[in-house]
Amino acid sequence: MNEAKKFFIDAFHHLGSNRGIPAMDVRFYPYAGLRHTIRLRSGHVYVRLSDICKDCPPEAMRALAFVLVARLLGKKVPAVHERTYRDYSLTPEVMRLSDIARRRRGRKMISSAQGTTYDLEKMFSKINRRYFDSSLEKPTITWSQRKTRSILGHHDRVYGTITISKSLDSPQVPEWFVEFILYHEMLHIKHAARMINGRRYYHTAAFRLDERRFAKFEDAQRWLEQVARQRRVPRARAA
Repeated sequence: MNEAKKFFIDAFHHLGSNRGIPAMDVRFYPYAGLRHTIRLRSGHVYVRLSDICKDCPPEAMRALAFVLVARLLGKKVPAVHERTYRDYSLTPEVMRLSDIARRRRGRKMISSAQGTTYDLEKMFSKINRRYFDSSLEKPTITWSQRKTRSILGHHDRVYGTITISKSLDSPQVPEWFVEFILYHEMLHIKHAARMINGRRYYHTAAFRLDERRFAKFEDAQRWLEQVARQRRVPRARAA
């Protein structure tokens, strides 16, 4: 029995409310990043752990087992285990290995910066001149493959990309609003995420202060509120 499986048996013993320990298959898998899955099928539990964790400390593997089993059983993750695994996953070495795995094993869907209504390349150059003195190095910029509405923009530091939702490539959407979403993502290039008390923060005080420099910031907020009344609130997200 491998060491990882022992931790999962222990987690079921503590969290399973006197239910029997199910048959388990625990393996490491070459995911594109620090990703783990746990599934229950026909009475068997199948666990797939990122191979990044093959050599992780025993206390981190035990914590991960408790985190995954608690989620499978619909129970609250014990705070001590959640904190232990989070601290491990946010160490510089693990974050570096996760980035390497994403670059080597993952793929980024790129379509084109030229939309039917707006050209993101030209928009980037305009915003870069106006707000950044042309100091930002241009990433790969693309419209999304689908018309996503819950996430309007996404900056991916690993792949060096900015993706803007195709739902904004429309004459019904003001150009300044598309510019605001792109500007928000460009700020993620300028303002790196900060680690504070074991958590990664993307929207720091400096980020928010810069965000308000956008000429039509208040209009953009009202537009977001208007959209929110019609559907789930869209948001920009960084990686």
